Amino acid sequence: MQLSLSQEFSIAAESNFAYQTDSSLERAGQRQVVRAAMDYSVFNLISQGFRGHRGWPRAWRDPEPKPRYDAVIVGGGGHGLATAYYLASEHGIRNVAVLERGHIGSGNVGRNTTIVRSDYLLREELPFYEWSLKLWEGLSRELNFNVMFSQRGVLSLLHSDGDVDDAVRRGNAIQLNGSDAELFSRDKVLRMVPLLDPDNGRFPIYGGLLQKRAGTARHDAVAWGYARAADRLGVDIIQNCEVTAIRRNERGAAIGVETTRGAIAADKVGLAVAGHSSRLASMAGLKLPVESHKLQAFVTEGIKPLLDTALVFGVGHFYISQSDKGGLVFGASLDGYNSYAQRGNLAAVEDTVEAGLHLMPALKRLRLLRHWAGVMDMTMDGSPFICPTPVGGLYLNAGWNYGGFKATPASGWCFAHTIARDEPHPLARHYTLDRFARGYAVDSTGAGPQPNMH
Repeated sequence: MQLSLSQEFSIAAESNFAYQTDSSLERAGQRQVVRAAMDYSVFNLISQGFRGHRGWPRAWRDPEPKPRYDAVIVGGGGHGLATAYYLASEHGIRNVAVLERGHIGSGNVGRNTTIVRSDYLLREELPFYEWSLKLWEGLSRELNFNVMFSQRGVLSLLHSDGDVDDAVRRGNAIQLNGSDAELFSRDKVLRMVPLLDPDNGRFPIYGGLLQKRAGTARHDAVAWGYARAADRLGVDIIQNCEVTAIRRNERGAAIGVETTRGAIAADKVGLAVAGHSSRLASMAGLKLPVESHKLQAFVTEGIKPLLDTALVFGVGHFYISQSDKGGLVFGASLDGYNSYAQRGNLAAVEDTVEAGLHLMPALKRLRLLRHWAGVMDMTMDGSPFICPTPVGGLYLNAGWNYGGFKATPASGWCFAHTIARDEPHPLARHYTLDRFARGYAVDSTGAGPQPNMH
């Protein structure tokens, strides 16, 4: 069923954002592809096969920290690594260090459910996430590293007449921004996913909203690909290097960091540390409107192909897809209390499994292989920060709530622009720290100032 364009959502005309994402940014993305190194190829794979695969070089160096850098990015997750890569590739700033307290991929970038989409409603969000999806579509080629981005689609289920009305509104907004959305009838949903329970008394299925270009990616590969590409451009990736303090001059501006591997001076310091944003910002005297919560993810034993799309169950915020290994990967809502622990509680496990069984009763036959938790920095309005801070020389990338993984390329792109030019990128102009004081909250879910409700 094709969606009609709604007059009340004239996003493209009102925001003037589509004009930039489809022209100048598209051309910039094409230039990146031309520059990409092509060391990983079928010819090298065959050659290394004859040598027992013993000749592959390290994916990235393991350097000692320099005493000074033009920019230091604190946090070696997807956002931090993407920022360093785009600083080097787009802005020519290559004297950059990425500091990671553990090893690359040990944080939230390796602790999520891997879904990538841009089917957002608000005009403050749509152009940003659509640009991120466009970057995802060319990312493997750009980085010369297979991030296993699979555009299998994301199908959001609808469970009432009100859900259908909301889906039409959101679909119109998505289409007006130049992206794709398709409204499914109940029968079409059941043909696509036949194992659903359509007549559940509590959550009957009325239809669905599909974004075909959305899908999933391998979270570890995203971190490795950005790390390798950034390293090739001269960025130092320094692992096992925890930041213990932010150094400031007599005017209060950030001039570097203290770490477990010594002091490092820097002209600019960017924070991209996910659930630990509040703790790092407090080192510079900043109190962020952010709470840290745990979000669990789960994977079952591997089975034959069962689900060829990513599925979102609106009731209980449950979402599920099938990995290339055959395991069903799923998650639901936050654990419900503040914590920095990367492990979850059993009450959340029970709630998540219950939501999954309501959706697909056949899941009860599977064994749970493992589950884990990421530390989420939840903001007052459910939207992130990509902006300079009141502290000179200090920049913030934080508050990603549930949207961090899918936003990785655009987040790095915009944060690199912010650091290089000392101003927000046009796509992220709404994601500033002062938006609450100005009365411009970006309340995506309409939950109000309740961090644990977004």
